[in-house]
Amino acid sequence: MNRYQFVDDHQRRHGVKRLCDILGLARSSFYYWRRTASARAARQTVEAGIAARIRKVHQDSDGTYGAPRITAELRDEGGPVVNHKRVARIMRSIGLEESVCAAGTAPPSRTRPQRRRQ
Repeated sequence: MNRYQFVDDHQRRHGVKRLCDILGLARSSFYYWRRTASARAARQTVEAGIAARIRKVHQDSDGTYGAPRITAELRDEGGPVVNHKRVARIMRSIGLEESVCAAGTAPPSRTRPQRRRQ
């Protein structure tokens, strides 16, 4: 449970000041959290829609597309503006893995070892 949510749930009985002191929170932070709740909910709704679109593109590519390619596909489709970092974050949150090559962590190619200079 979020500490701010705990304060919000119990403020009638114990008061915001007392709860924030006990939990080590600044009261201004609590009030900021409460003021921005609607914006967070709206962002979560938008990201849920983006996550559904990401799943579809990822599935259509047989799991081979990573964040950059999925981003390009989403931009071609239209809809909310996304960048590859946001796509990668949402992919991690919904449990989709990028392909090894797309993540830039492909194993090194088998080349001749470098000769040491002496």
